[in-house]
Amino acid sequence: MSGRLTDKVAVITGGGAGIGRAIAKRFAAEGAHVAVADIGSTDEVRRDVTDAGRRFLAAHCDTSRPDQVKAFSDAVGKEFGRCDILVNNVGIYPLTPFEELTFEDWKRIFEINVDSHFLMSKAFVPGMKHRGWGRVISLTSTVFWLKIDAYTHYISTKAANIGFTRALASELGPHGVTVNAIAPSLVRTATTEASPLAGMFEALPEMLQSIKRTQVPEDLTGAAVFLASDDSAFMTGQTLAVDGGMVRH
Repeated sequence: MSGRLTDKVAVITGGGAGIGRAIAKRFAAEGAHVAVADIGSTDEVRRDVTDAGRRFLAAHCDTSRPDQVKAFSDAVGKEFGRCDILVNNVGIYPLTPFEELTFEDWKRIFEINVDSHFLMSKAFVPGMKHRGWGRVISLTSTVFWLKIDAYTHYISTKAANIGFTRALASELGPHGVTVNAIAPSLVRTATTEASPLAGMFEALPEMLQSIKRTQVPEDLTGAAVFLASDDSAFMTGQTLAVDGGMVRH
C-alpha cells in the first residue's frame, strides 16, 4: 500500500461488515485510523484495523438518531480529536412493490439512507471546514439510472444521496473539503446473499455489466481511497460509478 491516508482519521458508518468493513480495512492498510458506527458486530473490522497497526474506535450507533450521532461524534472527538474522512455507507434496500409500500416504510428508509448522511455530515463537516481539509464520501447506487421494479423508495433515497453530494460540494469547495459519491452495482455481501437479490448475482452481470462477474466489496476500496486522498483534491460534487461498466454517464 502507498500510505496515502497516513495518520488521517476516517469515520465509516455501517463499517462492521460488507462494503463498510472492506473500506475500513483498506483505509487502515493505507495508514488511516478508523472509527466505525454500526448497530451490528464490529469484532471483525476491529481485528482488520488493529492488525494493520492503526487505532480503532467502534460504537453501537443508529446513525438516523440525532442523540446517538451526537454521542458517537463526541466519542470520536475524545479519542482522535478530529475526523478527516467521513464515509456515509450505511443503508437498507428492502424490495417492496409500490402498492404495498406504507408511509412508515417510506419514512424509515429515508431516515436510514438519507437522514443519516445529513446527521453525520452535520456532526463532522464543521471540523473539516475549520481545519481547511476534509473528505465526505457517500455510497449511492447505480439503480438511480436503471429500471428496477419494487424499488421506488430505495431509488428515491439514492437520488437524494446524489443531490446531497452535489449541493454540499458547492458549499464546501472553497474550504478545502470535497464531497463525492460512489455508485456500485449489486455487491455480494452477507446481507445481499440472504435477500431476494441473491437470485440476480449471475444474471445481472451477464445482462448489464461489461465486466462479467459479480461485484464484491473489495472492488470499491480503490475508488474510496482515491476519493479520500489528495489524489482527488480537484474533484468534487461527482458520482463515480464503480459497477463493472453497467452505466455510462
